[in-house]
Amino acid sequence: AADKAREGTAHKERRDSECYQLPELNDEDRARLLSCMDEIRDIVGETVSDRQMVEAIMKHEYDCTKALDEILNSNKTPPSAARSGSKLTSEPVEKGIGELLLERSEKKLQATASQNVVVPVIFATPSVEPTVVRSRDAPSTVIITPIAKKTLGFEINSPQQIQSPNASGRNTPEPDEARGHQSFNQSLNRTPKEPPARNVKDLFAKERGERKDHIHMVVIGHVDAGKSTLMGHLLYDTGNVPQRVMHKHEQESKKLGKQSFMYAWVLDETGEERERGITMDVGCTRFDTTTKEVTLLDAPGHKDFIPNMISGANQADVALLVVDATRGEFETGFEQGGQTREHALLVRSLGVAQLAVVVNKLDTVGWSKERFDEIVAKLKVFLKQAGFRDSDVTYVPCSGLTGENLVKDPTDLALIQWYNGPTLLKVIDSFKTPERAIDKPFRMSVADIFKGTGSGFCICGRIEAGAVCTNDKVLVCPSKEQAVVKGITIDELPQPTAFAGDQVSLTLANVDVSNIAVGYILSDLYHPVPLATRIVARIVVFNIKVPITMGYPVLVHHQSLIEPATVRKLKAQLHKGTGEVIKKNPRCLGNNSCALVEIEFQRPIAIERYADCKDLGRIMLRVGGVTIAAGLVTDIVK
Repeated sequence: AADKAREGTAHKERRDSECYQLPELNDEDRARLLSCMDEIRDIVGETVSDRQMVEAIMKHEYDCTKALDEILNSNKTPPSAARSGSKLTSEPVEKGIGELLLERSEKKLQATASQNVVVPVIFATPSVEPTVVRSRDAPSTVIITPIAKKTLGFEINSPQQIQSPNASGRNTPEPDEARGHQSFNQSLNRTPKEPPARNVKDLFAKERGERKDHIHMVVIGHVDAGKSTLMGHLLYDTGNVPQRVMHKHEQESKKLGKQSFMYAWVLDETGEERERGITMDVGCTRFDTTTKEVTLLDAPGHKDFIPNMISGANQADVALLVVDATRGEFETGFEQGGQTREHALLVRSLGVAQLAVVVNKLDTVGWSKERFDEIVAKLKVFLKQAGFRDSDVTYVPCSGLTGENLVKDPTDLALIQWYNGPTLLKVIDSFKTPERAIDKPFRMSVADIFKGTGSGFCICGRIEAGAVCTNDKVLVCPSKEQAVVKGITIDELPQPTAFAGDQVSLTLANVDVSNIAVGYILSDLYHPVPLATRIVARIVVFNIKVPITMGYPVLVHHQSLIEPATVRKLKAQLHKGTGEVIKKNPRCLGNNSCALVEIEFQRPIAIERYADCKDLGRIMLRVGGVTIAAGLVTDIVK
């Protein structure tokens, strides 16, 4: 009779769940609600209706533990009865292994019950057939199987961790408390069982198949070359800046006597940037061309902000190099100490292969063809040495202030007489979209962290490989913390999935913000990114004043991470063109040399070999505010 009553109740609960409609919530709260429901359903089975679960979850503000507590307490005898050690009414059901285990570990469970916390206990048996037992604490049927079972956000995947009576001869869990904690921690550190792989290429084709190709473009060049003005005017001419905003910038810049900065203020948004007239952080905005969606990264040109520029260039697929055509200004930026050379070397070292050189302010020399040709000739030689192919570099004469040859064909007769090439917008549109590693394990570098609107917090960065969906579990490295992706935002719009190459904001849950920092890497839970304290890298040395020797201290730039390190070994000096070993164990490395070196960090960092993930296998070495070398990680020593 009791069984029939229980079955009738379960049938009623199932029918109630089928008719029940979830409350209307925003995307983030709905995702949190569904996640909590899944976790509770895994523990209590089908005996609790959706309505009851939703009411408990909403009452406790998405706290799964408290909601589960209430559901279990409302469906069983009062806790006082359980604590008093009262015997359960025996049922005419044949006892299985799991039931014996529960009875013999009664003292252990009573001790934990006094803390009023629901502690799920998992026992794994090697038998293939699942054993069905009745649980004392929950009205649902508990199925004990040899595979991993999800409980309150933890993945316990090790059948060997707590052995069955058949294997160990013991019927109770390990009584030693310290050993129990150690076993539990070890089980958490193990890589969980991998779920079935999703077809990322099909998912990408379904979600992005009809959209334009997306590229990230960084704008680089010497300070005061006119980068922000050029791009601000381009955005205004393409209709991405409203007329009223432009009028406001014009009036405010006039008051400060800086009318020529009106377009630059589109990207230079902070008061300090506007007051000093220079870009300090990487400005980020977006515009469309005929065939491309372009995310624009306006990098600072001043040498004091090169670390910010490196962080911006790390996210870029293509680059615009802006040079000032004014007599004397180009030479200042291009000669030793200028940022034109260093920026070009940096972006090439960071994997940017396509470059458009914008010869800006050419109107100040009367659109002189001779001056344009002189600048192109000097840059061609240098860019070839830096590693750019001639076919991947385009030269465009422009004026950022007047807007000549930016979006519309030139109208100035002095320019029309000798130039019949494309406008800057057409050059940007003609950039090739690089291949995305969407079918590799998920990797994302953390560029920024901030508090979200709801619970949890958000991280910004670029996905270097793979894809991520809402409710995915990810691993934060090097802290090895698990987190759950509760929301994905691209350009302030919520998305279900993000792919390699996307600049995204992720809302994370189940992780403390103190365990994540700028420069950390989020990776696939089942294919984590390697951690290393010592790596081997193939480096190219730039112009340096002091040769690199063993024990040389450097700052390593890796994505957004800046980490102190030491050059421990000079393994070999290599031929710059062929890569052949010229000299083993050289005593020092001089200007423009190429070498294989071993670098040691003070603490583990998340880094990959270049062969496995190109974006996470590149490093820059800087000393005293100067970039001295760029390298590719060839091996991880430890």
